Amino acid sequence: MSNPKIALIIGSTRATRFADIPAQWMLAQAKARTDMDVELVDLRDYDLPLFNEVASNAWAPSQSEAAVKWQKKMAEFDGYIFVVAEYNRSITGALKNALDQAYVEWARKPMTAIAYGSVGGTRALEHLRNIAVELQMVPTRNAVHLGMGDFFKVHPGLGGSGNIADVEANLLPAAQASLDDLVWWAKATKAARA
Repeated sequence: MSNPKIALIIGSTRATRFADIPAQWMLAQAKARTDMDVELVDLRDYDLPLFNEVASNAWAPSQSEAAVKWQKKMAEFDGYIFVVAEYNRSITGALKNALDQAYVEWARKPMTAIAYGSVGGTRALEHLRNIAVELQMVPTRNAVHLGMGDFFKVHPGLGGSGNIADVEANLLPAAQASLDDLVWWAKATKAARA
């Protein structure tokens, strides 16, 4: 069986986002492995309108060309790593909208995340996992959380260095466990979908 193809999805679109720093770090961790092929997918590259369809594409074809383009891209992957910013105890509006723009493409595929915020993006990731269940994804147990002291140490907008290497030792075990889980589930679900 070929390596599972994994999307690393940047879930924030703000001009001042921090997401690029953890995204690039997680991308490097995934690319260092030989058991998966990973591609960075940036929501900024998809000008998705607010969801305005009759129903999800599980029930009716999407009319929005942008949504169809997004669906086709998501269909290419066997699993997902989300870069999750915590905004007011949840995920970004842009990420929620992107999740809503597809359904069939997410189903029976695993997801994990690198989440960040004052409490490590924990509350946002918990919301994402609940949404993933409804979309028939397989949320994995492990994830990477960048929070509190480590978050402030590396967030350049908050006086940090902008360099994840400064806190990498704290994140590597979680990254390894998350990617191990993701690959295992991606292989299992890929075989079941075959």
